[in-house]
Amino acid sequence: MAIGTLVKTIQDVMRKDVGVDGDAQRISQMVWLLFLKIFDDKEQEWQFTIKGYKSPLPSKFQWSNWAANAEGITGEELVDFVNNELFPTLKELAITAGTSQQGKIVGSVFEDAYNYMKSGTLLRQVINTIQVDLDFNSSSDRHLFNDIYEKILADLQSAGNAGEYYTPRAVTQFMVDIINPQLGEKVLDPACGTGGFLTCTIGHLNKQVKTAKDREKLQKIILGVEKKPLPHLLAITNMMLHGIDVPINIKHDNTLSRPLKDYSPKERVDVVVTNPPFGGVEEDGIEINFPKKYQTRETADLFMALIMYLLKHDTGRAAVVLPDGFLFGEGVKTNLKRELLTEFNLHTIVRLPKGVFSPYTSINTNILFLEKGEKTKHVWFFEHPYPQGYKSYSRSKPLTIKEFDLEKKWWKKRKVNEHAWKVSVKEIEARNFNLDFKNPHVVNVDLGDPDDLMKEYQGIVKELTATRGILKKELMLALGEK
Repeated sequence: MAIGTLVKTIQDVMRKDVGVDGDAQRISQMVWLLFLKIFDDKEQEWQFTIKGYKSPLPSKFQWSNWAANAEGITGEELVDFVNNELFPTLKELAITAGTSQQGKIVGSVFEDAYNYMKSGTLLRQVINTIQVDLDFNSSSDRHLFNDIYEKILADLQSAGNAGEYYTPRAVTQFMVDIINPQLGEKVLDPACGTGGFLTCTIGHLNKQVKTAKDREKLQKIILGVEKKPLPHLLAITNMMLHGIDVPINIKHDNTLSRPLKDYSPKERVDVVVTNPPFGGVEEDGIEINFPKKYQTRETADLFMALIMYLLKHDTGRAAVVLPDGFLFGEGVKTNLKRELLTEFNLHTIVRLPKGVFSPYTSINTNILFLEKGEKTKHVWFFEHPYPQGYKSYSRSKPLTIKEFDLEKKWWKKRKVNEHAWKVSVKEIEARNFNLDFKNPHVVNVDLGDPDDLMKEYQGIVKELTATRGILKKELMLALGEK
């Protein structure tokens, strides 16, 4: 069955269930079911690859024992089992002493999960569709999850809330390519959403994996935090299908709720790649986790302060998506930018055109590339152009990774050109750390003399009025004749 058809089939069944209200609940329901199927398939693999592997789930609660049989429990018995036995047992795994890492993963996933379906007959239909059509031990079906994942994100978007944690693939790929993480370096996304940056990083690092030891190393260096339950569940699932068998380092938490001073030197990271939520406001009290000069309730600013703090001195580097407001904003933003220029090398800002995040947001965005431990001497700006014939991006015409060949070609041998220009720190300081520099090479189109334009406009209005009068007269005549 095609992926679009599979997802639609599942959602059509759920639409008949009175307990499931709206797209977001349907998606949440489908994702926890998919997770359990994937976990079961992984467990079958671990039986062969991990010596003495023992499932953290009691036999009764393993997918293969309660869900896999198409003729298994259904109706009220199934709903009663899921609500009163399965869910309480899985949630308990997060806090049970002695639970294996695999068990803790299941516990963290089900911490905030919920069974919305009230009809056990319909729930059985959904389970059977997943069981029959997907085998995540087959490499082809494993790759299919990427398509399921994209379809789920598209549906989330129509549910109105995907933009909070979705970054276009071309952007994540470009940022990871440029940052170039190395095997052994800790890579963090402190607002990881569904795991887009981290899966790109895994793909990048896989090229460097040569031995079983390398594979072990990779398992430990991918770090992420996501505070919302649904994207966290998607991120965990995504990691498992990209070779991170036990994604214990993908935490379900709010990174900003921990005081900066509580981080130990061991928790510093080599690389941060992220698109922190912008436009949001944190709850009262979160700001006290930060030094006074950074105290604000604006989410993106707090994330920027956190990223700067967590990077290792001398080796830490980051690529961060931020809105235009950060470039020209004042107050805490000025304090952050001052530190960015004095304690970091903010070497490049890629200015993205409107519509890159369409249809989630129309806000203009930028990618900031920085390295810790060296002062900034000058900042290079690169304005990413639209492809020929484009006036904006859309869902049918998205930004593609190929377009970033322009930046990649320019990156190592930098020269001023129609897209790139350089600004000294002195110029930035003179503007009170306002980084909103426009492309000096854009040719201003001469629109003509305003008085002449006004005369031309008035002439057009006169002609339109006269034409409307003639049409009205003709219409009246025609109606009179009838």
